[in-house]
Amino acid sequence: MGFSIAEKLAEEGALVTVISGPSACQTIHPNINRINVISAQEMYDAALENFPDSDGAIMTAAVADFTPLNPVDAKVKREKSNYTIELTPTKDIAASIGSIKSDNQFLVGFALETNNEEQNAQLKLEKKNLDLIVLNSLNDSGAGFQHDTNKITIFSRKGDVKRFDLKPKSEVAKDIVDELILNQNY
Repeated sequence: MGFSIAEKLAEEGALVTVISGPSACQTIHPNINRINVISAQEMYDAALENFPDSDGAIMTAAVADFTPLNPVDAKVKREKSNYTIELTPTKDIAASIGSIKSDNQFLVGFALETNNEEQNAQLKLEKKNLDLIVLNSLNDSGAGFQHDTNKITIFSRKGDVKRFDLKPKSEVAKDIVDELILNQNY
């Protein structure tokens, strides 16, 4: 989804920086600069480094909510019947960017929800200082990960709610960019 949005923004004339973890997806348009990262910390650092000089950010996917507290560099052998991994919360990139966002910048987030979907999306909109939040549900067949299609609902800070049918991600990207332009007040 993120690569589709980046391509659409670049087609509209924007200079786009994509910060991506490992992905087989390719960037094609010459207006796209790609920064590859491996870890959640690298993504956090790259996002906070690049955001202040940008017009805004579209956060299409969150890194894992938790990170192993004591990662290991080698294979863990099957020596015990049970193995416990202690996790610690990962830094929330969207919330961190939302806390430094200026009035002339935009911030769009995504919410992948399975329970109380609309309520949780609207809470994230406020909590993370987003201008728009795009809700996609794992409950919708053909939407989310591992599909070339998506079905979304967009909530704006102004209180607008727009629901879209299942469609190819390239068309969903156009819907998101169009909503961003319509809601521009920064």
